Amino acid sequence: MTESIVTVIAPMKRESSSPDQTFGTDGIAPMNRPSAVTRFFMGIVAWVERLNFRYAKLGNPPVYDNATFPWAAEIEKEWPVIRAELDHILLRQSELPTFQDISTDVKTISTDSRWKTFFLLGFGIKSEQNIHACPQTWRALQGIPGLKTAMFSIFEPGKHLPAHRGPYNGVLRLHLGLIVPEPADQLAIRVNDQICHWKEGKVLIFDDAYEHEAWNHTDKTRVVLFVDFVKPLKFPANFINWLLMNLAVFTPFIREGLDNHKEWEKRFYAEAEALRNRPGKAG
Repeated sequence: MTESIVTVIAPMKRESSSPDQTFGTDGIAPMNRPSAVTRFFMGIVAWVERLNFRYAKLGNPPVYDNATFPWAAEIEKEWPVIRAELDHILLRQSELPTFQDISTDVKTISTDSRWKTFFLLGFGIKSEQNIHACPQTWRALQGIPGLKTAMFSIFEPGKHLPAHRGPYNGVLRLHLGLIVPEPADQLAIRVNDQICHWKEGKVLIFDDAYEHEAWNHTDKTRVVLFVDFVKPLKFPANFINWLLMNLAVFTPFIREGLDNHKEWEKRFYAEAEALRNRPGKAG
């Protein structure tokens, strides 16, 4: 990789020497829903995933060289202003939702309160009030082609996310290190057979459709800017991928998440307004 964007340790021994994308992870329950419509949709997803793998413009590496995406360097330049806005959000860290508070399906991999989030964009749907709280972060994100999801991902001390794979390979994931405590060997993410260490102000781009796990075994909080963007694909996969992701917002997986986030957002900003209007706080 160029410019030592992440530290990559020698590959761990795996059963297969070639990258493999599977439709599940051992020990992790699938996202089962009773609806016939949902089952039909998930069948289409499985077919499209095979198409995406075949027609990937940049191949299918688990971890990408940042030079593959020239705009990544511009995101890194913005990290001081993004970090400043994050610091303001973390003043209310205890009130931020856990990931499973927003997306209940995440309970298959996380049930404690140590993975918190602050969404700006989810599956193409904006959180207007959160964006208003982080205008410079939102401005910087506009330089990412095919932006679909953006949030602050907060791993509190002791958090370990078990091995799992993402729900769909039509996007790639970007992490920008914002708060990365020491010691480095206690904080990492494994993607397929590579163990990578975040660095503050540096980007890591990977394909979360490969099995991956992450952990924070330090005694301090780790935060990254977490982004999903559309995977570069050739025709016809690029068109089908676009169509599928625009239809996805109508599925129960995403509708529930959007509704849950709206409810949290309403409470969060109502409490902030009440605090501002409390006698003795004005002026």
